[in-house]
Amino acid sequence: MKFSIVTISFNQAEFLERTIRSVLDQQGVEIEYIVVDPGSTDGSREIIERYRDRIAHIIFEKDQGPADGLNRGFAKASGEIYGYLNSDDTFEPNALKTVENYFIDHPDVDVVCGHCWVTDRHDNRLRKGWSEPFTRLSAAYGASVQMQPSTFIRRQAFLNSGGFNIENRRSWDGELLLSLFLSGARIEIMDAILSTFRLHEVSITNSGALGDLLEISSRESFERLMGRKRRFFDKPIAFVLRVWKHLRRPRALAERLIKGPIYLRGVR
Repeated sequence: MKFSIVTISFNQAEFLERTIRSVLDQQGVEIEYIVVDPGSTDGSREIIERYRDRIAHIIFEKDQGPADGLNRGFAKASGEIYGYLNSDDTFEPNALKTVENYFIDHPDVDVVCGHCWVTDRHDNRLRKGWSEPFTRLSAAYGASVQMQPSTFIRRQAFLNSGGFNIENRRSWDGELLLSLFLSGARIEIMDAILSTFRLHEVSITNSGALGDLLEISSRESFERLMGRKRRFFDKPIAFVLRVWKHLRRPRALAERLIKGPIYLRGVR
């Protein structure tokens, strides 16, 4: 299978080369790598240029934000499997070969989400991040999380979903999964660590505005999935589903109890 991997880059020169190398150093798979940079001024473009002969497409043009940049990248893609990696995250060695084998063994699966390591800016591994099953109820009530850099999508499923919503500047990755689900994609979880997800001082996961952004996205997702606005009885339902989520996944529960929520960790 041919993989099309898109990286959106903007002023992350400190981490960018590690991201690029983690893609190009994958073994045993065919990779079409696409890098999108709308105007970095911190030396990122010079790093990208050093790898030009190994990058299939470089897009140096202004865009309307991350979701638009990803759509522009995937518009160039010709692979069977799509993945996208932010410029401060990395793939684990042999991750793509593991994903290829999974898709070959599961031809009816359209989207697969693996797990990840959560790291700090110095590559110290702080904890594991676990992807959880995506169902209508679990997604609507905030009782499932999927690790974006460990998510891979069949080309046709991506096209059927309509791609990323360029108006969404809060959680474009979460909305894509929702659109994939609503367009009929089968989403499954693979029990393998495929990537590292980096937390640092300027990552959105550590932003003080995260709670407000998540609440807006959560409300919009609920309405799309359930076809109605939230009502008073939805709060206890959400509580029960979240408790059940933790109880049925003891490894993730242990990580949570010992190390706390992901977004509270990792800044050094």
